[in-house]
This record gives sequence, C-alpha cells and structure tokens, in this order.
Amino acid sequence: METGKPSRTAIAAAVARAAHRELDAYPWVLDDPYAGLLIGHARGDQSLMPKSLFTEEMQRRTRGFVAGRLRYTEDRPQQGGFEQYVILGAGLDAFVWRRPDLAARITVFEVDYPASQAWKRERAREIGLTEGTRQVFVPIDFEVETLEAGLGRSGFDRSRRTLFSWVGVTMYLSIAAIEATLRAIARCAPDSEVVLTYCPDRRDLDPLNRKQRELFITTLTAVGEDPSREFAPHDMEMLVARCGLVTAEHPRHDDLMAKYFAGRPDGLVPYQLEPLLAARVGSGSRRSKPRLNFLAR
Repeated sequence: METGKPSRTAIAAAVARAAHRELDAYPWVLDDPYAGLLIGHARGDQSLMPKSLFTEEMQRRTRGFVAGRLRYTEDRPQQGGFEQYVILGAGLDAFVWRRPDLAARITVFEVDYPASQAWKRERAREIGLTEGTRQVFVPIDFEVETLEAGLGRSGFDRSRRTLFSWVGVTMYLSIAAIEATLRAIARCAPDSEVVLTYCPDRRDLDPLNRKQRELFITTLTAVGEDPSREFAPHDMEMLVARCGLVTAEHPRHDDLMAKYFAGRPDGLVPYQLEPLLAARVGSGSRRSKPRLNFLAR
C-alpha cells in the first residue's frame, strides 16, 4: 500500500460492486448504489484489472464474488441477535447508507488502514453522505496495533454479541497479525461471530481459477499489495480453533452458487479464489463441532 493513499484493492472492490449493479442482471446479489459515487475519479484506475489481462469472463466472476461475499456476511445480522457489527478492512463499503434497516439497530465499527479511511470519509462528505449516529470509524494498521487496542479506544463493548466481517484481508497479513485478530474476537461475548475469506493453496485451484489467481498476484504486487498468504481449508479451520473459535460454516462453492446465483438470467458465476468461513465464539459446554465443515472448492 502506498503511504498516504487509499488501498487500491478497496477501490477495486468498490468498482466491482458498482459494475455488478450496472452490468449484471436484476435482481442483484448485492445492491450498492453508493459504490460508484464514493469511487469518483478513481474509477478510471485500471491498474488492478487491466482489460488487456483480465477477460470479460474473469471480470464477471470477480463481480460475482465481491457481491456474493458481502451478501453472505450481511445475511447473518438479518437473523437477529447482534448488537454490534465490526467491518475489518471496511474500504469503501457503504453499509450504513445502503442498509439503514440494519444500521438503525446495531452499532457499526468501520476498521481500516488510516489513509484509506480518511480518503473514504472525505469522499463521503464531498458527495453529501452524512455519517450515522451509530457509525464509528476506527483507523488501525493491523501490523502495528492490535484490533483489541484499536476497538478499545473507540467505545467497543466486547460483552455485547458482535458480528465481525473480515473479507479480502487475511491474505495480506502475517500469521501473527491474523492470530492476534482472531484471539481478540474469541474474547468477545458468546455467540459472537466472524465471517472471513482466505486464499487457498493455488495448487488446489482448477486451471481457470489458478490463472486468475496468478494474474491477481502479479497486478497487486505491482502496486505494493502482495496477497501471498495462503491456507489449505483444513489449516484455516485449525488456525481458527487454535485461536479459541469454533467453525460454524465453511461453505463450498456449490453451496454459494445454489444460495445466491441459481437461476440467474445472466448466468453470473463467482470466482473461487477466496473461500468463506464463519466462526463463532463458544462458551463452556456450548462449544460444539462445526455445523458445516466443507472443503471450499
């Protein structure tokens, strides 16, 4: 990441959400009408997905997964019971503005790299988006400050049941930073949850997804954001358990297809480069075996 500038990957994810609404068929997997507005002039940056390298099909698959991973995460607070929602690596996500139905009843903590967060807040002001009364911005560099310390100075109450969203982040962090974050989550109220994504071992990918993974590594490394951290599915479950959490769901690609993409008129398919995993904070005898334990393929 370039010092003093927003994350390129945060911009790229917002571009994908905006393009999903503009180019893919309704109903959208995720409806984000603010993504394009927040990006502004930065939308012209083609450095992360140059059309000379990424085919239209690759771009469509990217749009599908970026929309699908947030939809999966945001389906969980709709089930009720969460009092706080912590978005780790919030980027240009406009959750508070696009989901007022959920934001009205939970406190939302947006955690991100300081420069990225400052840029987003400035863009929001420029386009007239008012910050919510239950929207808390928490600037943290995970490599120099722990999640626990950052949230602790921001009014976070770990005794309240909380959902953590941690998508598109772990592949950029050290094992120590990942473990510190998971252990902090494990000290929260029972039945708190984290939804995360991770990069699988590229040797487990089929040729199409392996090619897309290699292209992403090349383009991201060129802008100083190397997503080199990879895990086998079993290893990620073991890491989660070692940090005191219980795997709740580890959906396969086919499960996500059936839930969010089946019967779509445009045939949209998400790429398979970032499996999703949901883990829960247990308590005493209520700790249990994973509800689902699928290998993400």
